[in-house]
Amino acid sequence: MATPIDFYFDFSSPYGYIAAEKIDALAARHGREVRWHPFLLGIAHKVTGGHAPIGVALKDQYYKNDFKRSARFHGVKFRLPSKFPIASVAPSRAFYWLDAKDPARAKELALALYRAFYVDDVDISDPEKVIGVCAKLGLNAEEVRASINNPAIKELFKTEVDRVIARGAFGSPYFIVDDEHFWGVDRLDQIERWLAKGGF
Repeated sequence: MATPIDFYFDFSSPYGYIAAEKIDALAARHGREVRWHPFLLGIAHKVTGGHAPIGVALKDQYYKNDFKRSARFHGVKFRLPSKFPIASVAPSRAFYWLDAKDPARAKELALALYRAFYVDDVDISDPEKVIGVCAKLGLNAEEVRASINNPAIKELFKTEVDRVIARGAFGSPYFIVDDEHFWGVDRLDQIERWLAKGGF
């Protein structure tokens, strides 16, 4: 059986959101599964010396426009949240809590959180807002609240972030396909060809 695609993303990343709406269908066309891994771009930036482009002269307005253009190009609903960027610790911990029990539902949750943020302008850096999104999916609010504050989940998330960085992911979205690394939502066409041709 073909190896799964690893998909790395930060919930604060607009490009990660667009990729999240596309990657599973793309992979399915080629008989592949996708493993989802939220992580913290801030940790990657500490390693690379990079930083988010928002607020940077010349880059800020370009990227804000490109987020919208890229979403239109991919047919994905999008509006820039009123609070942006955000810390993505709470949604990531909720994801890993659910992923340990039900990876398919964890993907469903990730998409719901992304859509809450980038379509409905819900501040998912707030744990209570994360709990609200989870409750709409039928998850137990008290269990989610406990998971976000659970030391074991905190340690699991830290371990996962360290593993993501060790694998070389430095941006969102980031994909590893057959040990080949692809960075950016604009690499989806390359991934599609890679899967169709067996590499190029």
